[in-house]
Amino acid sequence: MTWEIVIGLETHAQLSTASKMFSGASTAFGAAPNTLAPAIDLALPGVLPVANKGAVERAIRFGLAVGATISKTSIFARKNYFYPDLPKGYQISQFETPVVQGGSLTIQTSKGEKTVRLTRAHLEEDAGKSLHEDFSGMTGIDLNRAGTPLLEIVTEPDMASAEEAVAYARALHALVRWIGICDGNMQEGSFRCDANVSVRRPGAPLGTRCEIKNLNSFRFLEKAIDFEVRRQIELIEDGGKVVQETRLFDPDRGETRSMRSKEDAHDYRYFPDPDLPPLAIDDAWIARVQEEMPELPAKVKQRFVNDYALTEYDAAQLTHSLDFARYFEEVVAKAGKDGAKAVANWLLGDVSAALNRENIEINQIPVLPERLAELVINIKNGTLSGKGAKEVFQKLWDSAVPQKNTSQAQHIGPQGIAPPDSFGQRTVDEIIKELGLQQISDSGELKKIVADVLAQYPDVVEEYRTGKEKAFNSLVGQVMKATRGKANPAQVNALLKDVLNS
Repeated sequence: MTWEIVIGLETHAQLSTASKMFSGASTAFGAAPNTLAPAIDLALPGVLPVANKGAVERAIRFGLAVGATISKTSIFARKNYFYPDLPKGYQISQFETPVVQGGSLTIQTSKGEKTVRLTRAHLEEDAGKSLHEDFSGMTGIDLNRAGTPLLEIVTEPDMASAEEAVAYARALHALVRWIGICDGNMQEGSFRCDANVSVRRPGAPLGTRCEIKNLNSFRFLEKAIDFEVRRQIELIEDGGKVVQETRLFDPDRGETRSMRSKEDAHDYRYFPDPDLPPLAIDDAWIARVQEEMPELPAKVKQRFVNDYALTEYDAAQLTHSLDFARYFEEVVAKAGKDGAKAVANWLLGDVSAALNRENIEINQIPVLPERLAELVINIKNGTLSGKGAKEVFQKLWDSAVPQKNTSQAQHIGPQGIAPPDSFGQRTVDEIIKELGLQQISDSGELKKIVADVLAQYPDVVEEYRTGKEKAFNSLVGQVMKATRGKANPAQVNALLKDVLNS
């Protein structure tokens, strides 16, 4: 019997502000425990929170990016519950009037394009962190994260498979990084998902949902949903009943397990925070944020197709991050529009492979845009062969080792790409001369070499003239050997055909 899967996601994106949501404390990751927890985030008597303007602007930016309604007035509320890492006994969040309402995000799956509706996105502060020491059986509390600004992004239950949920999470991850509101670091907890999963018979009302908390990788998200779907179906088919609860995913066992019964909104006793006035956002503020917005990925992708005659696939790959798209355009600006396809091939091929091998991002690439442009130009004008170009690229890469474990601000320029003097890189022409890789493109010199090869291998020439096509490849190989691989292959082919067929 068939089942329908119903999935909605709640995603917590840590906003890229230097300070916390309601205090001036730093949001830096990795500080010693409890060194970034001031009086405001601990709710000590007499302290008053003040909303972070930068966090509000990032929420507005997200709302504009997804075509949502920006609330002119929104309310901060207290969400009351007890947990050891929640020092105030409540979390400041938004309930009835969030800053962002509605919107949508288009995703691409194996079945085609799909639009996922967004319910809301609201500002809130994070809780602290419980640290469980297995060897001692004790639990420590680190309150450094308490008060960290979050944007919780909630979807409608529009996804019908783990594949769709992962596609949405990836698209959202790419978007928040693109518009600069979140660094997307899942290992550090900057981007994490809660999945609400239920199953039902086709046409039946929505089933009882279970929420799987704090999924911090796309692989875990997929595995957790797949397991939970199987668990619920098997439970119902065996005569059981799904209980609304919060569950955790155990990656070692590949299964979800019960954490606690799932609360409803009324259990949290929301009420407006008396220490925070309503958040007022006027049209002028929204307009200022709109002016500072980068061109959105969908628009950039279509522009790449229209302006550079790229395929939809190539354009989509090049726009998976803003820095990647900017690097592509910087190279094309120097190599020329007619070299756009070649630039795309290099970025999606050798460049991406090298980035993956070194586990770095495009904004850490040691090959400057002008150097890659020089490489493409030298291939285009026949100076370099494809094989020689790969050698030059490797030399460019090796001549300036990428700087790992440094903040982006240390090695990216104002446009997101390394400034020209960052690595002191030699030009492609200098490397070509050093390695002796310049192709022989002089027709007179090549004609002499071709003539010598044909005279040296008359039996192979005769085989070609009797219809054996493989003999032609053999002659090409001999010419390339005689030139130590420096001959322009296209010219060699043309000259050989001219002589053999005359």
